[in-house]
This record gives sequence, structure tokens and C-alpha cells, in this order.
Amino acid sequence: MTIDSSTERKDRALSHHILPTSGTMIGICTTLIGLTKIVEAHIGPSHVDEYAALTALLFLTSALASYISMRHADRKELSRRCELLADQCFIIGLIGITMISLFFAYEII
Repeated sequence: MTIDSSTERKDRALSHHILPTSGTMIGICTTLIGLTKIVEAHIGPSHVDEYAALTALLFLTSALASYISMRHADRKELSRRCELLADQCFIIGLIGITMISLFFAYEII
């Protein structure tokens, strides 16, 4: 086994982790939106639900790119680019949902 095939196998394993985790994060964003709608009745309007929806779109992009990466593993360049996109969208989504949580906790948004 060469170093390239070992790296390639690790890269493909990344897509297998991103896809289910992105799906879970979409569910978390949806739950946050629902809870925010309930809380808004007591505290007034906020933009948390809108930002959570945008973050859910990032996780959806991550999930779709990860799926395409796994589905087209025989097309190495497409697979690699989609996996990179999935990874980047996932990280940006995690940062986004964390910032939304912090800003909402400190009543900034």
C-alpha cells in the first residue's frame, strides 16, 4: 500500500462521517428554529430563526457534497472537490451555529 492510497482511503472516510453528522446538524438547526418561535412569543422578535435557517443550508450543502463525493468515488477529482466543499461547509456551519448560540445567549441577536 502506498502513501497515496492510504491518504485516499482516509479522505473517503471523511465523507462517511460528514454526511450523517450534517444531517443531524440540520435537525438541530430545525429544533432551534422551533424553540426560537416559541420563545419569541415571550421575549419578542429576534433573528435567531433566520440565522439558524441559513446555517441549516450550510449543513445541507455539506451533506449533498459529501453524498456526491461518496457516490462518485470512481471520479477522483470530482470526489476530492466535493469532499473538500463538504468539509469547508461543515466547519463554517459549526462556527455559525456556535456564534448564533453565543449571540442569542448574550441577547445580541
